Amino acid sequence: MNDFLTIAGKPYASRLLAGTGKYKDFVQTRAALEASGAEIVTVAIRRTNIGQHADEPNLLDALPPGRFTILPNTAGCFTADEAVRTLRLARELLDGHALVKLEVLGDAASLYPNMPETLKAAGILVKEGFEVMVYCADDPIQAKMLEDLGCAAIMPLASLIGSGMGILNPWNLSLIVERIGVPVIVDAGVGTASDAAIAMELGCDGVLMNTAIAHARDPVRMAGAMRKAVEAGREAYLAGRMPKKMYVADPSSPAAGLIGACAP
Repeated sequence: MNDFLTIAGKPYASRLLAGTGKYKDFVQTRAALEASGAEIVTVAIRRTNIGQHADEPNLLDALPPGRFTILPNTAGCFTADEAVRTLRLARELLDGHALVKLEVLGDAASLYPNMPETLKAAGILVKEGFEVMVYCADDPIQAKMLEDLGCAAIMPLASLIGSGMGILNPWNLSLIVERIGVPVIVDAGVGTASDAAIAMELGCDGVLMNTAIAHARDPVRMAGAMRKAVEAGREAYLAGRMPKKMYVADPSSPAAGLIGACAP
């Protein structure tokens, strides 16, 4: 199928985006990401070395930019100013790389997005030429405001980061999908493969996850399961599910022509 996810003008065959944190080492990180089929991988600039510390292991040695699209993010930032400075640094480290993931958090306990600061940072970054994929609340009004600012993708949470609670408000996600013209990618809260499949069946364009894979008992195997779930959910969405019916029996095989059947 030529069913590509296109972000900032570039097509991607995989609709699963994966994080690079929380693995036991870079070897496991690479193995899990290969199993996931992800082409876009997020890197927390404030927590991961991609060249800013010359004397430490460099993630880019395990995940070369020629194989993966590196998506620097602002995990750990709590103000617009922090986030903007972090992504300016990322652009320098990655030779002018413009595609970034913006997240501005409200507090360290819930990691819920601070939407006023997110909107402020998004506006600055778009004006500076960044292609901004933005983590946000599952609020269709604010999602539309981010699109209107020029963000390249809208990334509403399914539930709190790292919670594994799955999709708690499918109705809001559906509203966002209906109203937004740029890709909508579920970010945060996915716990297992069925959560990813549901997100895709709702019409989301992709799913980003990290903890659900990295904290699984077998991260590499879970990565493969998530790959299949995203693909299956997308196929089901494109195929169009049957309508739900209340108290209406509908045999899967026609009754006409059965041996011994009575004529009406």
